[in-house]
Amino acid sequence: VQFVESGGGLVQPGGSLRLSCVASGFTFSSYVMRWYRQAPGKERALDASISIFGGTTYYDDSVKGRFTISRDNGKNTVYLQMNSLKPEDTAVYYCTATARNWGQGTQVTVSS
Repeated sequence: VQFVESGGGLVQPGGSLRLSCVASGFTFSSYVMRWYRQAPGKERALDASISIFGGTTYYDDSVKGRFTISRDNGKNTVYLQMNSLKPEDTAVYYCTATARNWGQGTQVTVSS
């Protein structure tokens, strides 16, 4: 099982980023997919999840209305569109299916 996240970077407050995660080693289309974040000194926390066919999504209150999770089962890829970014969104972002396997994550830094 492998997850490769990309799309992070340095962005000013109010800006946007789109994260991507390519998964392999399992039947992607059979699993709920999740995006987590881990800020410095904090535990990893769930931001969003998406059901197998994308019909049901969940968002933490802190990102609701700003982030959008989506998936492309044909490409084994899950996305996280991040808008209206805030300094408190600074973290390493990870995707996962079952929270038992993790990739290297992608760093998002929101700063002026």
